[in-house]
Amino acid sequence: MKRMPITAVPSAASAVDTSLLSIGDIASRSGVAASALRFYESLGLIASVRSGAGRRYFPRSCLRRIAFIVFAQKIGYSLDEITAQLSKVDVNKSPSKTAWTALSQEWRARVRQRIEELQRLDTDLDHCIGCGCLSMERCWLSNPEDQAGRAGSGARLWHGDVLPASGE
Repeated sequence: MKRMPITAVPSAASAVDTSLLSIGDIASRSGVAASALRFYESLGLIASVRSGAGRRYFPRSCLRRIAFIVFAQKIGYSLDEITAQLSKVDVNKSPSKTAWTALSQEWRARVRQRIEELQRLDTDLDHCIGCGCLSMERCWLSNPEDQAGRAGSGARLWHGDVLPASGE
């Protein structure tokens, strides 16, 4: 890995970090494409410093922020929501355990919501897809007369909507 001491690059990086990593090193270590890292930087989610030649170098603490971003996206947070969460933590240094604990508390409700959605999907797979008709509009078993369509767009039943009783 290419390491560049902080003193070699004019930097806003924390004095706690003893070296900086190139964008290629950060991409390799995090599994996130360099183009995505540049995008995250443009949103203020991560920060880099530039060498005299304009190359980006990131503090090692940035790896933790990237892991947070990746996992937050996996549980359904938008980049706007992630930006709001990470704005509570200094971009230039590793967050404390207390800071990470506070952020993770916000995730619990979202994780529970995703688990409920996935459980409904798991239950409905055999029912909806198992019959072979693959039609949410015409299915007389789960969606008679397209009642779900009246509730709005999207997969209403998988979102947890309850269809009104027949004849309503």
